[in-house]
Amino acid sequence: YYTYIEKQDLRTLQGERVKSYEELLIANWLYEKGIAYAYEPLYELPLKGTGRRIYTPDFRLTDSGIYIEHFGVRRKRMRDGTEHLMTAPYIDRDAYLADMEWKRGVHATHGTVLIETFSYDRQEGRLLQALEEKLAPHVTYNPRRPETIFNRLIELHRIDSFTRLLGTFLRKYKNGGYSIQDCENKARALKSGRRAKAFLNIFEPVYQEYQKRLGERIDFEDMILRAAHYAEIGRYDSPFHHILVDEFQDISQSRARLIKALKAQHADTRLFAVGDDWQSIFRFAGSDIHLMRNFGHEFGGNFDGESAVHRVIDLGRTFRSVDRIAFAARRFVLKNPSQIPKKVIPAGTAKKPAIRIVDTEYNNTDTKLREVLTNLSETGDANRRKTCVLLLGRYRFVRPENLSELKHQFPNLSISYKTIHASKGLEADHVILLNAASGRTGFPSEITDDPLLDLVSTETEPFENAEERRVMYVAMTRARHSLTLLASVSRPSDFVSELRGEAEYGIASGDTNDAVPHVCGKCGGPLLPVPARNGRIWYRCGHEQLCGNFVPACSACGKDMPSRERTASEATCSCGKKFPACPICSDGWLVERAGRYSRFLGCVRYPKCSGKAKLP
Repeated sequence: YYTYIEKQDLRTLQGERVKSYEELLIANWLYEKGIAYAYEPLYELPLKGTGRRIYTPDFRLTDSGIYIEHFGVRRKRMRDGTEHLMTAPYIDRDAYLADMEWKRGVHATHGTVLIETFSYDRQEGRLLQALEEKLAPHVTYNPRRPETIFNRLIELHRIDSFTRLLGTFLRKYKNGGYSIQDCENKARALKSGRRAKAFLNIFEPVYQEYQKRLGERIDFEDMILRAAHYAEIGRYDSPFHHILVDEFQDISQSRARLIKALKAQHADTRLFAVGDDWQSIFRFAGSDIHLMRNFGHEFGGNFDGESAVHRVIDLGRTFRSVDRIAFAARRFVLKNPSQIPKKVIPAGTAKKPAIRIVDTEYNNTDTKLREVLTNLSETGDANRRKTCVLLLGRYRFVRPENLSELKHQFPNLSISYKTIHASKGLEADHVILLNAASGRTGFPSEITDDPLLDLVSTETEPFENAEERRVMYVAMTRARHSLTLLASVSRPSDFVSELRGEAEYGIASGDTNDAVPHVCGKCGGPLLPVPARNGRIWYRCGHEQLCGNFVPACSACGKDMPSRERTASEATCSCGKKFPACPICSDGWLVERAGRYSRFLGCVRYPKCSGKAKLP
């Protein structure tokens, strides 16, 4: 669940990342109403006698000092007529309810005002209404204008992705000759649910306004469709008996219709198409890969009683990538069985792994990038030719803000940035793929392969992330000698996990620590080593914001973390040191501590865990 939430990248209009959809609703409502707030601030008063050192309520209203806690509980009516509060199945219900009472007690003791909302408010369809009623006596609303909110969405890169989806849908809608009713019927057939209905409710007025603004003019889709219509009815008399189409993988339904109309005018017309279905990555521009995959059926000739007659010539030689990149890219793209198989002849042979994965955390991406560039700079061309390094990103906003500084820092490298789509046809000595993470605007992107586009497609691509896999293939094959992926540890990309998980890809780790990561006993996420200011190592859960679990490193070696099997009575570190296992938590182990009356064994996770035992 934590991985799913992180992939959604739930960011408020104010910009912070929140832990649930319900917190997102509350935060955005506060922003829209013009109520200044802080998300998860430290409680303003000391917590003496409470057994805790810190307390971070969900929201604090800046002007009034009001606190808001949103409790993730729902109501369930029992057989005896009583109501019980229920939590999600992965939450310890008793501990959560006790925590609710503790928070209420803190505010009651210190005289601070607490407003409470609940998951059952949303379940009953009145979350924001209930919040407004409870806040009314305490705040003054100063609603922000819609234009202000729209501009804020642009700053957060939220408009670009949705506009892109609308634009893709509009192009495919027009060149396929669809109607809103067609889309609604297909949505019902595909069981697309309320999301499709909501999208069509937005798309219909957008489309009407778009056509209204066109007036007597025509757009590109109109131009192609009108040309096809003139060829079909004979208004245009084609003189062509040979038709050559380049970049055929990018063909759209409307362009296919034009080609068919031209071809039909002469019985001896020959069609020659050049394309690579592995590089079909412009679905947002209206391309339809099924036209290439079904070339014979769509464009083939008739001869001796046979239809769909055509011939395929395989151009398998690559003049760019070495074998360890070319073969890995081929294996990767052909995981989708719908892609047309081809043999690949690489441009050369690599003596060592050519693809590396370098793990990054949210606060060290820039450091890791500099480390990779430093390594490339030190192994540059002996003939003093500048080594060409291409930084690739799935979106424009991935471009490093300090790109000019990097170019100045590494003068013997020719560094440039491109989106993967803009890099098509280009090549570089070394390619570094940035932001290989999961999420709506991660990689694979969850926008390009949006199932809403199936409403305006003749066929669906059932293979998950079908087009994004081809985008990844394009990124991989821009590299001549090496490809480095900067991969998020906390939000792992499915593509990176696949490359790393199968030995046949021949991936090398770019990090010095190749140890198997420890698993968080609280949520199942990865426990990652993080250096503290005092030089000590702590192991922190990769789901830092949602889980928050952390464990110190071994007190003997100070590097690794002792671990144990579930039923084991000891935790053993890779350095050989053994500790008694904590009897309460699954991550901790016991170390000697000084108590009020005597020494005892206590859990290293104290005060998070109160596990203890008597000294032998």
